[in-house]
Amino acid sequence: MKKKFEILEHRGDLKIKAFGRSLKEVFENLMIAMVESMMPEVDFSFKGTFRRKIKIKSFDLDSLLIDFLNEILYLIEVNKEIYKKIEFLKFEKFEIEAVLYGKKVKRFGLGIKAVTYHDLEIKKIKNDWYAIVLFDI
Repeated sequence: MKKKFEILEHRGDLKIKAFGRSLKEVFENLMIAMVESMMPEVDFSFKGTFRRKIKIKSFDLDSLLIDFLNEILYLIEVNKEIYKKIEFLKFEKFEIEAVLYGKKVKRFGLGIKAVTYHDLEIKKIKNDWYAIVLFDI
């Protein structure tokens, strides 16, 4: 199986390149990479999984990706949860509806302040996609 993402070298911030056979897969892999990079300590005293529904509408693909990741980052911070599974109910040109499945977290090893447009790249090469995103830490 191909790798889902890699951490790229960057001074001072977090830069991630995610891969996928589809844009949907790239979005999911970026979400997973962001969560794993935060080094969460899961709170096992809470049993079960939390569900959070999200709706994102943007005016272009770049904004859709940034808005998607920033919405998840916001939910992580507010609810002290991590999300490693997503079910896309709608994934269209500039609109996403999805359900996130999460677990409670005690603390994070790395704090992410924001998802940025700096150095943002979304590309299709042959049958595969990739995206590069810079996170402000």
